Amino acid sequence: MIQFDQVTKRYPGGIDALKNLSFKVDKGEMVFLAGHSGAGKSTLLKLIAGIERATSGTVLINGQNLGKLGGTQISYMRQHIGLVFQDHKILFDRSVFDNVMLPLDVIGFDRREAAKRVRAALDKVGLLEREKSNPIRLSGGEQQRLCIARAVVHRPSILLADEPTGNLDRDYAHDIMALFKSFNQVGVTVVVSAHDETLMNEYGRRIIRLAHGHFTA
Repeated sequence: MIQFDQVTKRYPGGIDALKNLSFKVDKGEMVFLAGHSGAGKSTLLKLIAGIERATSGTVLINGQNLGKLGGTQISYMRQHIGLVFQDHKILFDRSVFDNVMLPLDVIGFDRREAAKRVRAALDKVGLLEREKSNPIRLSGGEQQRLCIARAVVHRPSILLADEPTGNLDRDYAHDIMALFKSFNQVGVTVVVSAHDETLMNEYGRRIIRLAHGHFTA
């Protein structure tokens, strides 16, 4: 499903965000990324999503070498990946419903079927009754749920989340982690970066720890 082979990511100025990483995530796994700020967690997720390209080494997603894919092929590949960003990227000039609809609009999905999928995704995250609301009226935890609904509305096989509980209180954090667990239980491969060891130990069977771009025990 996801495989890194001696992957290095070097940014301008000679900064190595990741150094010679090799690992594999099997289909249907739920994996946590742990590490200090700047350890390389976000970069690793961006490489999986094809947002960044490896400087050296090989990144394979479903057997495809991302380094050999063109822009159109990368865009198609991303249709199978759901992304939850740290900064939400919510559009506050659109309703909750329209925010979740956006990924389906982009790929030209049938509007009637898309509406069904949007409402199913909102129902899954507990926001169906807020579909007409402006996102500015949602709490922080509800905004994170909105982002998750938008990430899964196209029913991806891989779900990536970058510090999804970082700005939430403990109760909301547990709710969000339980959502990721529920998606994993129906076969979605989930990779989540986090900083709360207690949460990771409670919800994850496998934790990959990074320090300065390297794996650590």
